[in-house]
Amino acid sequence: MKRRRLGLSTRAIHGEPKARADWTAVAPPLYQSATFTNPVGSSAEVLYTRYGNNPNQVDIGKKLALLEGADAALFLASGMGATALAHLAVLRPGDHLLASEWIYGGVFRLFREEFGKLGIDVSFVNPTQQRTWKRALRKTTRAVFLETPTNPLLRVIDLEPVATVCKAEGLALIVDSTFASPVNFRPLEHGADLVIHSATKYLNGHTDVIAGAVAGTDQVVDEVRRLMQVWGQAIDPFAAWLIDRGMRTLTVRVRRQNEIGLAVAEWCAKQDGISKVHYPGLPSHPDHELAKRTLGGFGGMLGIELKGGVRGAERFLKGLTIAAHAPSLGGVETLVSEPRLTSHASLTAEQRAQAGIPDGFLRFSLGLEDPDDLIADFAQALARH
Repeated sequence: MKRRRLGLSTRAIHGEPKARADWTAVAPPLYQSATFTNPVGSSAEVLYTRYGNNPNQVDIGKKLALLEGADAALFLASGMGATALAHLAVLRPGDHLLASEWIYGGVFRLFREEFGKLGIDVSFVNPTQQRTWKRALRKTTRAVFLETPTNPLLRVIDLEPVATVCKAEGLALIVDSTFASPVNFRPLEHGADLVIHSATKYLNGHTDVIAGAVAGTDQVVDEVRRLMQVWGQAIDPFAAWLIDRGMRTLTVRVRRQNEIGLAVAEWCAKQDGISKVHYPGLPSHPDHELAKRTLGGFGGMLGIELKGGVRGAERFLKGLTIAAHAPSLGGVETLVSEPRLTSHASLTAEQRAQAGIPDGFLRFSLGLEDPDDLIADFAQALARH
């Protein structure tokens, strides 16, 4: 008899459920140990937390693999660490990486400033223009990278045409799916080979851990693991334990944030002090139809453009009482940040405007507060604007 596939919530809570012995702790124990005793004369792999085989590390890797539909998954010390090692697992000196130009500023810096030192060339394309992907390929191209939904414009990229090109050319397709989480989007189901997360965000969900994750085939994840061991990117056991705790509520958190995101976006779209709202759940969003077709929910991330530019944004931010002015995202509390000072601080005002991020642009990560309270907070802050 074929085993029934478990739902996302069940997988997020239990991983692979199994019978418990009597007097077993319901909450998983924390193995806060750097090393473990070895059987004398054994040739088995040493259990050592830097190797990523501490039970807390192993359990969350198995759980994420089940959520993403991957062979294997591995957590690392940060989202940037996960991004770097995922690419180094499939690229070698002399290779070319083709990347979307709509990516997180830190990753852009990694590609522009560091990969060249390793002999890896990187070029960038507009990810919505499907023909540009194939035109930009070189004989040395070995991988393609993109982020969806994008930061901070919340553009949704159609993966399947890109995946078709990658499969035809034998390229690895690497996708950063941090904004969606496995609840709203699972890139492997759409042709991706590797999925990256900043686990700091939705996977953990409580703004108290820095971590990253990679999910994909056994072969590539094993290579990421090898790199993790030599580059020292293993996650701490307590961080792993906290991520496991966070993942237990992942589906209920994200589905609630989907509801709150749509409610707040619809309210923002009616405000005179806001010139533009970026949210894939609104019919005005350029990728609305694609988002409806491919996403399980529109998410808790929201971008707005305030009238009044920098000064208007500062007045609005100073008026907030519930939402906190802070970078990061995906937690239970609402955060608001200015890309001009965080993710896109390395760009000039003209470059940001050209990228669709003018002065006065704010990015919201909506938490789990009552939406009426959030809207009231935004309304009184907007009145100061």
